[in-house]
Amino acid sequence: MLLSTIHTLPGYRVVRNLGIVTGISIRTRGMLGRFIAGIESIVGGRAESYIAELKRAREEALQDMVAAASRLGANAVIGIDFETSEVLEGFIMITVTGTAVVVEPEARSPEH
Repeated sequence: MLLSTIHTLPGYRVVRNLGIVTGISIRTRGMLGRFIAGIESIVGGRAESYIAELKRAREEALQDMVAAASRLGANAVIGIDFETSEVLEGFIMITVTGTAVVVEPEARSPEH
């Protein structure tokens, strides 16, 4: 599956637009994660536990979106956009949205 945050894929042309696809992940750090994040906030610096949760949530949302695109028969998703928010206290929500498409390689001219 080809993925792109831009609306084109260099070297490919869109032959069919299958519609918008979305993936969502909602995660919580749990009691131990909140405790570790609390210590990190006291000490200062990079909040590694929070970053790790955001990365996991992002990957889950991306996989969810790719699965939705695959079910439609897409071989690419273009125009991908990520949104992050906190819902309730301690819950991280990542939403990823894009356009599921079928692409094919562009024909190359004989001189290339």
